[in-house]
Amino acid sequence: MISKISTRDGYGRRLSEIDNDKIVVLTADLGESSRVKQFADKHPERFIQVGISEQDMFGMANGLAIQGKIPLTNTFSAFCLRGHDQIRLIAINNSNVKIIGHHSGISLGQDGVSQMCEEDISVFRTMPNFAVVIPSDALEAQKALDAILKINKPCYLRLSREPWPVITNEFSEFNLGKANIVREGNDVLIVACGMMVSEALRASNLLSEKNISACLMNMHTIKPLDKDLLLRYASKCKAVVTVEEHSIYGGLGSAVSEALSLSKIPVKILGINDKFGESGKPDELFEKFGLTAENIVNYSTDVLMFKEKTAHDVKEINDIMQEINHVAKENKVEDNSINNSNSSNGNSNSNGKYDKDPRNRITKITPEQKAQMDNVLAKMFGGRKNGN
Repeated sequence: MISKISTRDGYGRRLSEIDNDKIVVLTADLGESSRVKQFADKHPERFIQVGISEQDMFGMANGLAIQGKIPLTNTFSAFCLRGHDQIRLIAINNSNVKIIGHHSGISLGQDGVSQMCEEDISVFRTMPNFAVVIPSDALEAQKALDAILKINKPCYLRLSREPWPVITNEFSEFNLGKANIVREGNDVLIVACGMMVSEALRASNLLSEKNISACLMNMHTIKPLDKDLLLRYASKCKAVVTVEEHSIYGGLGSAVSEALSLSKIPVKILGINDKFGESGKPDELFEKFGLTAENIVNYSTDVLMFKEKTAHDVKEINDIMQEINHVAKENKVEDNSINNSNSSNGNSNSNGKYDKDPRNRITKITPEQKAQMDNVLAKMFGGRKNGN
């Protein structure tokens, strides 16, 4: 049976094991919830209980980093937003501050909407100099902590409270900015982060029962994004679904769409549809907001249908344009001969009508070609078909 451990617990255990005199841990009255109490007991001289004052905590962390320390701030992801001005100064100074966002997303459950945060990835992803890391399980959270401590720049580490399946092992690779392929596939690429990686893995098994080969990518680092691996596998599969426990705006889906914007590869984003969370059990909330393996399957089949339809339409348009271009070359030769023989008429024929647009933009096409193009446009955009 797969064990379930929260990412905050994995983080807390690893933090208490690290022996580094430069590390200073700060919390805003959330020592137990953020799992830093064990560190505080072992190293009270390097633990600061700031109280309920996130702005002060981030300001102090900025100063400590400037003095050569490695401060780790700990509070709920939602409460990080209170200190936006101070976090922005951390980014401006490029200070070596590690911001640990606990209780992120809607998996917080019964504590309700005021404690939840669905927009934190977008806040930190758009902040210059910040790295953004979202581990998929407790073991990866420990590796992520080790990784961010090795780089001299501000980082945001997103953690969750709910115990979740551990899908990696001690031998699983973890490198900042380098995504991991959890499962190979050829039909659709599922790009997931955080708690949704395990749901996406379950979805890939369900898709295989439908004879759909899904490739699963664990994009644990949202910034910097592994664009090279993403483009390689997106080009291989030709259709992409992104999955995240975050708003559909500004998070993983947005980052992937931006990276693939010139590739003509369809991307469908599964996340929280511009709504706040609410109180409830985590599994009930995941069901309500569509963050389930079954819905990942639905999104995958939808994007594959879209891919198949548009691939047919694009092929038709390409064929038509090739035919038109071929005709255009012939018309150009004819036009040149007409121009040479009728130069005094300003590029017009004997009937006074232009063979092509006066600005050379449009070449005549046959009625059959026009009807074919009208059919394709009607399929893609609706509206009139064949002049009807």
